[in-house]
Amino acid sequence: MGLIVILFFFGLAGGIVARTKGNSFLLWFTISFVVPFLGLIAAALYRSDSRELRRQCPGCGRVVKLHDAVCTRCGEELEFPSVAIASEVATARQRTA
Repeated sequence: MGLIVILFFFGLAGGIVARTKGNSFLLWFTISFVVPFLGLIAAALYRSDSRELRRQCPGCGRVVKLHDAVCTRCGEELEFPSVAIASEVATARQRTA
């Protein structure tokens, strides 16, 4: 029973760390629950999706992450753009300033 409690708190910590970085809470909760120490370390070191540059799909106009190779709305293959859109964090900072 004690092991389940420890695994739960590792999962919770991994999920919270990932959520603050803009990633999936449930995914990182599961990873940190199954692989306690390594999962939490991986969640802490994983990139922050809210800080990723973005680009606009030429087919449907949806704004997607720069590292996406295919648009998730229309399925069009995306070429690497010459101009990128600022990250969500940078856009939010500009709005508040």
